[in-house]
Formats: sequence, C-alpha cells, structure tokens
Amino acid sequence: MVVKKSPDEIDMMAEAGRVLARCHQLIHDAVEPGATTGHLDAVAEEFIRSQGGEPAFKGYRGFPGSICASPNSMVVHGIPGSYKLKRGDILSVDIGVVLDGWVADAAVTLPVGNVSPIARKLLATTRASLFDAVEQCRPGNRLGDVSSAVQQRVEADGFSIIRSLVGHGIGRDMHEDPQIPNYGSAGTGIPLEPGMVLAVEPMVNAGEHPIRVAADNWSVYSQDGSLAAHFEHTVAVTEEGPRILTPWHLQEALRAA
Repeated sequence: MVVKKSPDEIDMMAEAGRVLARCHQLIHDAVEPGATTGHLDAVAEEFIRSQGGEPAFKGYRGFPGSICASPNSMVVHGIPGSYKLKRGDILSVDIGVVLDGWVADAAVTLPVGNVSPIARKLLATTRASLFDAVEQCRPGNRLGDVSSAVQQRVEADGFSIIRSLVGHGIGRDMHEDPQIPNYGSAGTGIPLEPGMVLAVEPMVNAGEHPIRVAADNWSVYSQDGSLAAHFEHTVAVTEEGPRILTPWHLQEALRAA
C-alpha cells in the first residue's frame, strides 16, 4: 500500500532532505586521493548528528556504516572502511537522514580527480537519467513513465540498467511501496497521485546488467567488473509537479557559479 503524505509532512521530509544535501556537499569536498571511505563515513555521521538527525543506514538490518560508499565496479551498499581513494576512481555515495521521524535518501557518484572518458560519460548519463525520471513524477503520469525515462536515456547512451535493484517509496520508513524499477514501459503501472514520495535511483553499469553480491552480504558489484554509477533523489509528487526534497544538485550549481 502506498502511503501518501500531506503537504505538511512533505515539508518535514524536505527538512531532512536539506540536512542530507548539505551532508553531500561536505562529502564532495572531502573526496580526494588518499581519503578513506571510513573517513567520509565519520564526516557524514558527525554532521548529521550535529543537525539533530540520525544516519538512516546505521544499524539498518545490521548495516555498520552511516553512508554507503561504493567505488568503481561496486554499485551500492559499500561498507565504509579502509579503502583509500585513488585518482581516477569513481565513488558512489548514498546517504540517508532521519529527522523528526521522517526519512530522506539520496545518492551521487563522484569522480576522484581526473577520470576516464567512459567514467565521465557514465556519470553524466546516469545523472541525466535521474532528472529525466524526476520530470515524470507528476499527477496524471504512471509509475512506468518514471521507469521508462531512465531506461531510454541509459540505453540510448550504450549503458545497462541494473534490473535486480529498484527505487522505492519513502516516508517514516526508508523503504515503502511502491518499488520503482529503472526499466519499463511508459503508460503502465500505478497512477501517480499528489502526496506520493518516491526515492528515484538509477543504478547503471558501463558493461552488462548482471550483478553479484560480495561475501560481506552487502556490497553489490557489476558481475563483469565494469564501472557502475548511482544517482538518487527523494521526490514528492505534488499538484504543481515534482518537488525534489534532497537538493544536492543546487549545491552543484553553487559550486559551478
């Protein structure tokens, strides 16, 4: 069952999202050659708690980190630790924040210094597919319109949608209905209605789509060892159209100005 949120509840989720966006900015600034993913985790946890929030991931089903930090061919759910970033890496950083009982969830994939042309294209395509999907999060559309938007962009650029991982509804719980595949047919699926809040998260491999889970039972890799990228926003469906509740992209615009 999809739990719709009131405008006031969406505003409260947006407060969690603002904390999350600022946390992503801090992580962006801390990503450099020689930094460990454990250090990034400590930066995130300290900031989130300083804002009165809690890291949504820490302890979730036993996950030990405050963020997921997934380098190169690791798609998602990377456990922060001793991995030391190298120039040319890409790093997917997924962060969840709980504030006053409401959850926000967002991810970006960051380059570490100069990266290869294929890595740059993968990041650009996956990011663009997220915003194509966000544009579909409006009343009168269907869930398949969101999924199809991701697939069309990604496959047109020669990359592969990971088919066994999905986005999700979000609210007081991190994972709510509906599940949101990143592939599908436009005009299908449940109707989108005001009050739905969706964690839209394209996960893309540069190679083929199959994945494997590591021995730690968390870390997910591309099966063929190809680079992987992950971008995510928490998005509310409103009468006025999509409302992004995790505005890390605004921080990107400020840095570029």
